[in-house]
Amino acid sequence: MILHDVFTLLIFPGCLFLLFLGLVFQFIDRKLHARLQNRKGPPWFQPLPDLLKLLGKEEIIPEGANPVMFQLMPIFAVTGVIASFFYIPLWNSQATYSFYGDVIVVIYLLTIPTFTFFLGGWYSSSLYSMIGAMRSQTQFFSYEVPLFMSVLASAMLADTWSLSEMTKWYSNHPFYWMFNLIGFFVAVVALLGKLEKVPFDTPDAETEIVAGTFTEYSGRLYAFFRVALDIELVVGAALIVAVFLPFGFDLGPFPGFFVWLAKITFVVAILTVARSIFARMRIDQMIEFCWIYLAPAAFCQILLSLVVKGALH
Repeated sequence: MILHDVFTLLIFPGCLFLLFLGLVFQFIDRKLHARLQNRKGPPWFQPLPDLLKLLGKEEIIPEGANPVMFQLMPIFAVTGVIASFFYIPLWNSQATYSFYGDVIVVIYLLTIPTFTFFLGGWYSSSLYSMIGAMRSQTQFFSYEVPLFMSVLASAMLADTWSLSEMTKWYSNHPFYWMFNLIGFFVAVVALLGKLEKVPFDTPDAETEIVAGTFTEYSGRLYAFFRVALDIELVVGAALIVAVFLPFGFDLGPFPGFFVWLAKITFVVAILTVARSIFARMRIDQMIEFCWIYLAPAAFCQILLSLVVKGALH
């Protein structure tokens, strides 16, 4: 039993498998983005050499920075996003570890990387890092509410706070996922903000503030932050798939696994296309967009879920 848990946590579907998926979908994101810009893009193995190069570089802690916070934040970022993965149903309707209310825990754990970006930048003693940290935290309070509301609407319709129970309910009611299409698009847009991708990349806008939060990071510490973002791309897409695209979980282990991968790729492709066709928003434009358009859309999704739920009863 202990060996099984260790294998699950460290290898499959744990840390190594999640790292592998993060690198794979980083390549897919970069390659598709390049092709949409009429460029060739990187070879398939490029994410791994990039990671190894960063791991082999010297770590430099800037003068005046808080060394403890500066070094701990990248580790916390990776830990938080990996922990959330174990409560999300993957290629079947049962998550690796699940309990009633785990949907709240997953959303909470996915907020940890954003807080680490803020704290890491704030304690870097760099003006660029502090500006990036403030922008990161400002964005957080804009996109997180619509994201939570969209997931809440789907949970209300399924009448459960368990992600595993949600996927089981939608598997037994295969046509009801169509009532969550508004929430799906809200969640995809909010995930763009969470991942700090264009058009919501103001926290690390290289043309304005160098690398924002990550300006003073190098070597292994910067590699951990990049890994956290790669893994968060997979985990965020997996959460959207489990909540809004739950069909295919009853196909069996092997067919279900490939269907799950196809759905993850579909969500990542939407994110890549969005960051390829839109220009960067200013931070004030991002806030206005989230509160004027995204939050009301999520609220409409909640109302729709209440109406459909009332009709079911």
